[in-house]
Amino acid sequence: MLGTDDTLPNEILKLDEQLDSRMMEGTLFYKRIQKLPNLSSVEEANDYALFYSKWIEGNREGVETCFLKRGQVLSKILSSAIKEVVDKYCAHKKNKTDSMIKNFIVKLLFWYDFVMEDFDLQWDERVCIKIVAKNILKEQEYLFFYMLTLIGADVLLIQNQADIEVQADIKELSTEFILGTFGECNIPTYRKKEKNIQVEHNQRKRQREWKQQEHQGEVGQRGIEQQEMIKVRLPERRREGVNIPKGDPRNKQSEVEKISNIYEQSKTTDRKRKERTEKSFEELAQLASSVVMIAVHNKAGDVIATGSGIMISRNGYILTNHHVITDGYFYSIRIEEDEKMYQTDEVVKYHSVLDLAILRIDRKLNPIPIYKGSQKLVRGQKVVAIGSPLGLFNSVSDGIISGFRNIDGVDMIQFTAPTSHGSSGGAVLNMYGEVIGISTAGIDKGQNINLAVGYEGINLFVRGFEGL
Repeated sequence: MLGTDDTLPNEILKLDEQLDSRMMEGTLFYKRIQKLPNLSSVEEANDYALFYSKWIEGNREGVETCFLKRGQVLSKILSSAIKEVVDKYCAHKKNKTDSMIKNFIVKLLFWYDFVMEDFDLQWDERVCIKIVAKNILKEQEYLFFYMLTLIGADVLLIQNQADIEVQADIKELSTEFILGTFGECNIPTYRKKEKNIQVEHNQRKRQREWKQQEHQGEVGQRGIEQQEMIKVRLPERRREGVNIPKGDPRNKQSEVEKISNIYEQSKTTDRKRKERTEKSFEELAQLASSVVMIAVHNKAGDVIATGSGIMISRNGYILTNHHVITDGYFYSIRIEEDEKMYQTDEVVKYHSVLDLAILRIDRKLNPIPIYKGSQKLVRGQKVVAIGSPLGLFNSVSDGIISGFRNIDGVDMIQFTAPTSHGSSGGAVLNMYGEVIGISTAGIDKGQNINLAVGYEGINLFVRGFEGL
């Protein structure tokens, strides 16, 4: 948000009030930041330098902070986000050194704890994270807030005094809009509601306990590791027809058996993965039952636009484009072989840069799997598109991937399967029946030049919803 006007302070206070109330209800996490802090002591700097060293020694597979233990799901997600941010940071640094990169990562970890300290104990991928900050001037700070979007946060930067000075391609990681002219604006400091103060107290208590554990020594650490192993112990195996008393040591699986079982399970999973087979066009067309048509209504109830959507979860979650739903007051969802129209105003999540949004209806659904990237997509690869062009419900077309483009900082798949207005939000499938993209745009003056947001952005956006 660039610039300011007379209404901004009151609007921010209203935002605080509304999002604080929703946070008290447990439906989202919200924090407004006046300024990112500096490391305040040598001890603190050493703590985060240790986290950096552990991250490097662990092949950057998971990251640890004062409020985050390696091995948690969020640890891996944050590690992946840091890698992407560091790559973008290094792209324009001709004279970069290992020390510069280390110092940047240390800051990222420290700032992460500062912003997220009230949240990660209850971390849930389905809970929206809303972060507001003001007057960010440094590239490292800007990239930190981009990192938060990679772990699922929505971030608003209020630049009322001046714009951010960063490289053009980095600037494209965000979308800007102008509120007014640059100038001073007295935005009050954010004050959390009383209930959340107790949460902060509990988090700081957890930080102290973590530091005590960290310095207990090697013996104490071994004890913690053993405890964690007991928690994930596989169920005991019993021989058929043999009654062994509960206390008998033979009841307990040996570690060798556990490892053997895990190895066999992984081999079975690999076999299943390799056994996936290509489908015929007729079989792919049947997946239209998991693609919906969306009618967008204004406040008066009139239909002002139509689009498409993809079922991504059994419990009513539907993925579509943000531009499909952006002007709607409520939505009607049509499902193949179901005479009922499902109305909803429940926009669960959206991302204007990726042009993605999730709606929810009160109905059990049959979701389509999203491609996880086991092999790189290539030009010439066959695809099938399913959507509702010009309101023609669940039309199926085929084509190929004709290229890969980066449009306004978003990676897109260019494909030739015919689409039209109303196809937006529909599925682009590979020949295995997996979603590799979501139809987003077409170039009317061209012949079958269509674009889709790729599976990488989709997987990032829908993380946590697929298992529901």
